[in-house]
Amino acid sequence: MVNKEKSANNLLEEIIRGIENVKGEDIQQMDLREIENTPCEFFVICSANSNTQVTAVVNSIQKTVSKALQEKPFHTEGLEVAEWVLIDYVNIVVHVFQKQTREFYNIEELWGDAKSTLIASNY
Repeated sequence: MVNKEKSANNLLEEIIRGIENVKGEDIQQMDLREIENTPCEFFVICSANSNTQVTAVVNSIQKTVSKALQEKPFHTEGLEVAEWVLIDYVNIVVHVFQKQTREFYNIEELWGDAKSTLIASNY
């Protein structure tokens, strides 16, 4: 159990590092573990300013996680349009949004029961 938690924390750290490496914005971590019937344990949500930056954030996350932890996502969806890309690491699902798409879907409010933490950027 402790190893599982440690590996989730390591994965969260590397995902956030990958986002910050290409200046992804408004990084939010949502803990879903206290909610029943959730698709995963955590959401990590961030914004980007264009489809080019969305793609850069996704690539940075995948490279950073792969290099540090030798993990690849189970599934990635939405890269063709790059307005909302979902990266599924099974226990952690990352949502990379263009700002207007994030505002429209407002998943932070949809999952309002989750414990939400705003990540202060290091840049």
